[in-house]
Amino acid sequence: MKITSDHLARGAFIYIRQSTVDQLANNHESRRRQYGLADRAHALGWADVTVIDDDLGRSGSGVSRPGFEKLLAAICEGRVGAVFAIEVSRLARNGRDWHTLIEFCGLVGTVIVDEDGIYEPRHPNDRLLLGMKGTMSELELSLLRARSMEALKQKARRGELFFTVAVGYMKVGRDKIEMDPDLRVREAIGLVFTRFAEMQSIRQVFLSLRSDQIVLPYLNSKNSGQPQVLWKLPVYATVSNLLTNPVYAGAYAFGRTGSRTIIENGRKRIMRGRRKDRSDWAVLLVDHHEGYLSWAEFERNQRLIADNANGKGMMVRGPVRKGEALLAGLLRCGHCGRRLLVSYNGTKGDVGRYKCDATRSNPGGDPCISFGALRVDEAVGVEIVRLLQPLGVEAAIQAITQCEHQSGEKQRQIELALEQARYEATRAHRQYDTVDPDNRLVAGELERRWNGALASVRALEEELEALLRQRPADLGVEERQRLLQMGADLEAAWHHPAATAVTRKRIVRVVLREIVAQVEGDQIHLLLHWQGGDHTSLTVRKNRRGQTRWSVEPETVELIRACARLMPDKAIAGMLNRMGKRTGRSNGWTQSRVRGFRNTHDIAVYRDGEWAERGEVTLTEAGSILNLSPATVLRQIRAGIIPAQQYCMGAPWAIKRGDIEDSHVIERIKSCSKGPPSSDSDQKTLVFQ
Repeated sequence: MKITSDHLARGAFIYIRQSTVDQLANNHESRRRQYGLADRAHALGWADVTVIDDDLGRSGSGVSRPGFEKLLAAICEGRVGAVFAIEVSRLARNGRDWHTLIEFCGLVGTVIVDEDGIYEPRHPNDRLLLGMKGTMSELELSLLRARSMEALKQKARRGELFFTVAVGYMKVGRDKIEMDPDLRVREAIGLVFTRFAEMQSIRQVFLSLRSDQIVLPYLNSKNSGQPQVLWKLPVYATVSNLLTNPVYAGAYAFGRTGSRTIIENGRKRIMRGRRKDRSDWAVLLVDHHEGYLSWAEFERNQRLIADNANGKGMMVRGPVRKGEALLAGLLRCGHCGRRLLVSYNGTKGDVGRYKCDATRSNPGGDPCISFGALRVDEAVGVEIVRLLQPLGVEAAIQAITQCEHQSGEKQRQIELALEQARYEATRAHRQYDTVDPDNRLVAGELERRWNGALASVRALEEELEALLRQRPADLGVEERQRLLQMGADLEAAWHHPAATAVTRKRIVRVVLREIVAQVEGDQIHLLLHWQGGDHTSLTVRKNRRGQTRWSVEPETVELIRACARLMPDKAIAGMLNRMGKRTGRSNGWTQSRVRGFRNTHDIAVYRDGEWAERGEVTLTEAGSILNLSPATVLRQIRAGIIPAQQYCMGAPWAIKRGDIEDSHVIERIKSCSKGPPSSDSDQKTLVFQ
């Protein structure tokens, strides 16, 4: 006998396991047979019988099993005299666990009992037989799995395998799906794709739906039978799944997710649900069924979604964000190939600047290229307006249609919800009418349901009435005409105050794929790659270091520098204002602004006696020396008799003292100054300039 008194003195352990939850729910006979092993243990003489059923619904192919671990611990402690199972495959489906169990049982003298017999692991023949049974069990599992997976793949290649059906579709027969006949469901799903085409961002679509309180359908598959369509406000994952699932583009896809096996704490762990690239999908059948959008539109949406993911690639454009920089996410460095980032500074944080991303990958290294955004954005905007000008009227018509369409989207969803609520109320009414009013146990519940349905109808009616009161009026004839005029003049529409930076960015991304920028000296060379495949080259002048859009014109700087040696700040301000010169922010000049400008540019202040130090005199001083009026001196200067210099129109004349003291100049002045004397002694000399 293989069972001895030593075995009976220890306990008998019954190990129970079923691999899947489906087996646990449907294969009751197998579980009853395993629990029946306790009676067999009692019949063989064991009084202490322990049942371990912690691993019900768990696979045996290397997955962590707390029940099996408990069994091994009890064997190592010497408390187990026998291990009972229907067959060895119940104990393990992988060689590692099975041979570990045999080894421990052999060390402590534990027998293994199944329906075929009793095995003593310390006997070579029994040990060999147990090893072969474990190997055959593992092989059997591999063959069954391979056979089942190949059958599933074969059915999937025909597009007939459906584990679940996405919301918006219904299963017809055993191997076909078609659109849900519920109009409300179809239009709600279609609204998600319409808004993404307008906003080009999953997050923006999600926020707009939540803001408008628009509910979306989802399938409640918790209850057995046909999944029920329920409605609730969307979460981000709901919108993302709708926009990334190829089933809505009429395509059948199988193998979009897979599993990955890792070793964790010395045990195999399977990571399921890992998304695969499209090239790794097992099956992809385009035009398999009717879709909510075309396959071309679906692929365009996937490209936009991929571009919006900032952390997934060096050249990902990223979503349209706030900020005045028009080309954020589109610029690429022509020197190193990296993406150009945008930063903002200034007192209001609205001064954009593009810089290469090289410093991020090489901290502390030299920057690659960097330049201001204002001139580059303006040059690209002018080029876009020039090329899109012929399409302006068509764009204006589409804007009118889109404005009218958006105002009716929410109203349409409420009307569909109201129609369904009225149907539910009518059905509840019919159910209440069919019951005996005296049967209050049933009639009371049906009356409560009817009242709840009527309350839902009333709430939707009130919401619809409030929306109609708040809905903006349709565009009138004058407003339509104004939009069409703006469409004809796209440049005016582009610079219109109502045209936000976000709107311009979306227009830019529709027509431009990317822009390659190179900086050479004080020139920025741009290569515009249009969406259609064409290319355009632009050259923009780069601001010098310290030069901004608020900088004063260079000629004004030189003018102030020269006049500061001729007159005080107040006189300089008056002269600049008469000449029409303005500050960098288009303001007029004052004494304090001239003084601040001088201090910034290191220009010394005017000092009295500066003219004398240079040996120069003014027009008035020259007249006093020559005993002539200033007007006469000015006439002599213009006639070329007296040498003098004037930096610009309005600046004072500078006359060298040595020139007016020269004897030859004095003789020429006297010869030209002689005229007929006046007979009137009271006649005065007019002094004017």
